[in-house]
Amino acid sequence: LASAGASVAVLDRDGAAAGEVAAEITAAGGKASVHVVDVRDEAAIDAAIDAVAVAHGAIDILINNAGIAVRSKATEMTLPDWNRVVDVNLTGMFLVARAAARHMLEGDGGAIVNTSSIMGLSGGLYPNVAYQTTKGGVVNMTRALALEWAPRIRVNAVAPTFVRSALTETLLQNPDVLATIEAATPLGRIAEPEEIAAGMLFLASPAAAMVTGTILPIDGGYLAR
Repeated sequence: LASAGASVAVLDRDGAAAGEVAAEITAAGGKASVHVVDVRDEAAIDAAIDAVAVAHGAIDILINNAGIAVRSKATEMTLPDWNRVVDVNLTGMFLVARAAARHMLEGDGGAIVNTSSIMGLSGGLYPNVAYQTTKGGVVNMTRALALEWAPRIRVNAVAPTFVRSALTETLLQNPDVLATIEAATPLGRIAEPEEIAAGMLFLASPAAAMVTGTILPIDGGYLAR
């Protein structure tokens, strides 16, 4: 987004990590601000989004990307773990979208891109019921919000395959797991973060002006099976 000319607000509960991203943006000549917030905290979200609007003058784009996973068999999933995943992946994503949409609807509109997953459109490769359920919820939340907020706000989602990131680092270190994922993916490899970002940028850009309520798989053909 920054390389495409956007002024970026980085929201994260990890202030140091957010600061690193913002520093990279400013070092490259862009504009960025940092806002520390936990998406499970409704009041903090509203305050942070208000602060973003003040710092940047308006909110035109939201990349709604908070997410966690607790890998567990359904029969062994604890209620606290279930609730934690739901609170971040689904409730938190809604709260952030709602807060941003209030500003967009008062202004010139905007575009929201939610992060779902191939696991929200399939049963998945491994037991991960809370993650799969919440990412499926993001799919229909995206469609519902696209209908409710049209024509002022376009709401879409990306559905990535396995991506090299901090969330998947431990999983992908297992050679058997990596081989299984690659075998299930027609293009035969794991996605890179930049490839997901490219899809997000498209959905947020004027090039997607006629696109809303859409779930864009970035999956190397995984869902074609």
